[in-house]
Amino acid sequence: METTEKRQRGRPRAFNGPAEAASVQSLDRALRILAIVAEGSGLSLSEIAASSGLAASTTYRMLTTLQNHGMVEFESTDQLWSIGVETYRMGAAFLRRRKLVDRARIVMQELMEKTGETANLGVAEDDCVVFVSQVETHQAIRAFFRPGTRSSFHASGIGKAVLAHLEPERVGAILRKAGLERFTENTLSDISALAHDLVRIKLRGWSVDDEERHPGMRCVAAAIFNEFGEPIGGVSVSGPTVRVTQERLAEIGPLVREAATEITRMIGGLSNPSSQGSADASGSLFDITAARSP
Repeated sequence: METTEKRQRGRPRAFNGPAEAASVQSLDRALRILAIVAEGSGLSLSEIAASSGLAASTTYRMLTTLQNHGMVEFESTDQLWSIGVETYRMGAAFLRRRKLVDRARIVMQELMEKTGETANLGVAEDDCVVFVSQVETHQAIRAFFRPGTRSSFHASGIGKAVLAHLEPERVGAILRKAGLERFTENTLSDISALAHDLVRIKLRGWSVDDEERHPGMRCVAAAIFNEFGEPIGGVSVSGPTVRVTQERLAEIGPLVREAATEITRMIGGLSNPSSQGSADASGSLFDITAARSP
């Protein structure tokens, strides 16, 4: 019987060959060199070339390309190549996300049981929020976000919770880059309205996505912080507006905030004070609005 091999995810539709055939030779060489440099404590060009089996000229081109991206560093005094700070940043990001997902799971399960709605975990990227984990409710009608789903900062509960705890300049930079796309009639696509909402979020410690991304869906979220007190993502519960009513927000909000605080503690983070006083919060409103202007 003839069978048709199913195309694997992550490959172009026109490609069904073995993974080896799809490798890019230059990239393969560069990664090989990067691994060699990572294992050493400062290597010369000749040592790296010998270990990689490549010509010195080819090795040097690979090293300078990696250097341009911060992956390796060159010490001119000793003429040695070492691993770069960018590799540390990437590795730390992987460990942070892995630790966050693993340790948040039990808190998300408890949050789902307390609220009766789906619990979500999202991490902040440069210009969006990426959902990385979810604990679904047992309700027939429920929210569902596939891991890897991206959402705009200004139109998601987690995104707004993160923005509320960032410096105004950083908020302005994010909004200039990502824009304020209008998804529904409730989307806060006006900078002044968004700024007012961010002030409220910071004061109470939790945010509401009130049908701002998907009609008929409401979300309550709170930020999660790293060891420096910086927001790196958030936890939320989401469900249909018929169940997550306006009247229930005062009940759900504190539960989500407590869950975010617990996850922050579990990953060794430092909770950010939810408020420094109404005067300071009001001042930040105008700072954010000014930062958004070209």
